[in-house]
Amino acid sequence: MKGPEQMNQAAAELIYYLESNLSFFLKSWKEKSVMSEDDVHKDKLVLNGLSMFELIKNSLITPIDEEKLKTFACKLAEERVEANINIGEFVYNVNLGRSEILKYIYRSGIDHDKLEPIFEEVNRIFDLFSYHAVSKYTEMKEKQLQDKIHYIDQSHQERLTILGQMASTFVHEFRNPLTAVIGFVKLIGNDNPDVKYLDIISHELNQLNYKISQFLHVSKKELIDNQQEEVSLHSMFTEITEFIYASILDGDVNVSTDIADDISITVNEDEIRQVLLNILMNSIDALRQRETDRSITIKGHRCDKEIVVSISNNGPAIPKESLDTIFEPFYTTKEFGTGIGLFVCKKIIEKHGGTISCSSDSYLTEFKITLPNNH
Repeated sequence: MKGPEQMNQAAAELIYYLESNLSFFLKSWKEKSVMSEDDVHKDKLVLNGLSMFELIKNSLITPIDEEKLKTFACKLAEERVEANINIGEFVYNVNLGRSEILKYIYRSGIDHDKLEPIFEEVNRIFDLFSYHAVSKYTEMKEKQLQDKIHYIDQSHQERLTILGQMASTFVHEFRNPLTAVIGFVKLIGNDNPDVKYLDIISHELNQLNYKISQFLHVSKKELIDNQQEEVSLHSMFTEITEFIYASILDGDVNVSTDIADDISITVNEDEIRQVLLNILMNSIDALRQRETDRSITIKGHRCDKEIVVSISNNGPAIPKESLDTIFEPFYTTKEFGTGIGLFVCKKIIEKHGGTISCSSDSYLTEFKITLPNNH
């Protein structure tokens, strides 16, 4: 190992040689560097190379000021982020600068043994510089990403608020005349029971009223009835399947039920019926994509302090990206869907202190609902 005096002497000789060849070093480095024409800081390439050269030259005389090195590295990282340049291009140019300087040091003609500690120091400085620059670049890019995510989330929430307000205004203005029409249709039916198609008209109007109720749930403008009562889970599903029997028959779907007669739940019956009806109708729609052997299985059982209900079908798998957003408002894969049905279902189940989830693969799609067992 050479002593400090020998190293200082070699450093002095080397500094003189490097300064004599500075223009050649900068020219060679600039020609080999990768620089985009769109880079807003491309004119600083030579200046930055000169600054790095000065840091290396000064480190041969006195120990490197690592804070100054870090500041310079962070400054260049900020420029790279501002120019929106890939970090790979930046690292390539830094390592190119390292190679060029080491090449000129080697060409200095100074004894190799004297140059060995200088080689080590130059490599250490470049390693430190790369570490600080890449760390700062990564930190800034991550912040940019988080800012974009926050902006998207905020914009999404604002859009939902506006849509909710629009939906609320529309359906409140629409519901009053609709209620009147439903009432008069009922009166006509009472006075003229033989009039054809009144039952169909009444059914369609009630379906429209049901859709309006979904919008009101989303807009949070309707006061939801909190009255709860004890109902039989088996009886509720029996009523629902009878209500949608025509859809089950039309879809050629086999529905099997496995629910004990003694399982009861204390809930708002209308709301839970709405949830179960929505999931069953979605299942029937999904099964239309299957040519034969369409089946829906309904199960219900007690599990500790919960009642667990599952509705599964053997339709096509729901893509993973859709599963992640299936309960979000206004998300739908149906051509004429509103994307609020499952969102409303989730709100209702959570209001009852329960949970709802969906799993899906190529064999089975299952909606699982848990509700508190209060018995």
